[in-house]
Amino acid sequence: MQLRYLLACLSVFVIFEFPAVAQEASQPTMDPRFVLPATDEGLPGAGPIRRYEGFQKKWASRRAIFSKGQAADQASLVLFGDSITEGWGKRTETFFPGVKIANRGIGGDTTRGMLLRLKDDVLSLNPKGLVMLMGTNDLAEKADPADIAGNVKLIIAEVKKLNPKLPIVFCLVFPSSDKKDRPVASVKALNDAYLAAVKGEPQVTVVDTWTLFANAEGDADPKEFPDLLHLNDAGYKKWAAALRPVLATLGFIETEADTFTIEPGFESLFNGRDLTGWGYRKTPEDVAAKIKQNMAKNPGKAMNNPIVEKSVQFDGLTSSPDGRYVAVNGRLVVTTPTEGRKIQQLWTTREYPKDFTLKLEFRANPNADSGVFIRQPQLQCRDYPLAGPYKELKNFKPLDWNEMIVEVKGQTAYCTCNGEVLEAEFKLPATGSIGLEGDRGQMEYRRIRIKMN
Repeated sequence: MQLRYLLACLSVFVIFEFPAVAQEASQPTMDPRFVLPATDEGLPGAGPIRRYEGFQKKWASRRAIFSKGQAADQASLVLFGDSITEGWGKRTETFFPGVKIANRGIGGDTTRGMLLRLKDDVLSLNPKGLVMLMGTNDLAEKADPADIAGNVKLIIAEVKKLNPKLPIVFCLVFPSSDKKDRPVASVKALNDAYLAAVKGEPQVTVVDTWTLFANAEGDADPKEFPDLLHLNDAGYKKWAAALRPVLATLGFIETEADTFTIEPGFESLFNGRDLTGWGYRKTPEDVAAKIKQNMAKNPGKAMNNPIVEKSVQFDGLTSSPDGRYVAVNGRLVVTTPTEGRKIQQLWTTREYPKDFTLKLEFRANPNADSGVFIRQPQLQCRDYPLAGPYKELKNFKPLDWNEMIVEVKGQTAYCTCNGEVLEAEFKLPATGSIGLEGDRGQMEYRRIRIKMN
């Protein structure tokens, strides 16, 4: 009798206790510090937080790994985003050698999820800068662009509390496909909402990565997005090239001095250290009148076009007072305007009435729009393949340095880019200064030199 009782008890133990022990062994308890909250109640932000089992496990495990690297990753350039950011992997060592980078991307994450982990995963590192790409997963969850942009505003607000001067490089959402629940119209709507959200934020530099990658239909190109969502090696190389100029301006890379030696007979118009010899000149009265008229007709919508009341020189200054033009390690940089577009003109304080040859090199960020003024008329200097007007150039190197040569004889200029003709008979007045325009995106100029013929 007692034996039968003992056997019964043992069978119950085998059936009900052993499986539970085995289950616990196969699913170790996750650190509660890194576990997603069970509900949205009381959480900041708006919109979706993904909670399917696989994502919850990844979210917690990735954050646990981040925590272990917290001490080593202090004062890094932090990459913050979802799977596309996570996908950088060791490529950063190739594209940004010598830069201390902490990757805080989690595949599948949404902007609200990033907002939840911002403090522990990012701000705790006391970063030197942020590169942010986010929002594509929100679109797949049918989130409202206003809610997504609102989450980004909250993220920026928290960053500003830590450091109001911490630079943020904000990448627009990449193109994808309707097949991935990310149609063109939705991506464009989100990017428009983003641009409105970050407008006027002095620490945010926008990189137009949508225009950079979108095909003619506005979707992802399979050559760079094999699954129409994630980048391949060619895509990351292109993204890195788009980031390099901005990171150079912020002082993360390309910090060495330019060792270029100008040719005999040429004189430098830019010393590489400051804006000596350059300045803003008074806006002509007729131009000022048109600007004021346009602003009156389109209050709140007119393009930002500051009127200069009095000519001013920037000798000895490394930056114009408004920060639009800065001298950085041999480069004269036209910075990205926080307003999205801003018409500004920088001029040499000298005029050039005689025949001359002007040489310079320029590098344009994606879809950037600038120009070189020759005495007065503007020769368009842009990211030509995306912004035009010279879209058929065969020698142009996107996101890299290109050489422009302008040969002036009398009142006509012959203008080339990397040896290809831009304008064969560019009409000019008899005299005038050399100028650089700022409009959209970042432009860089270097090795600006002139030879009087």
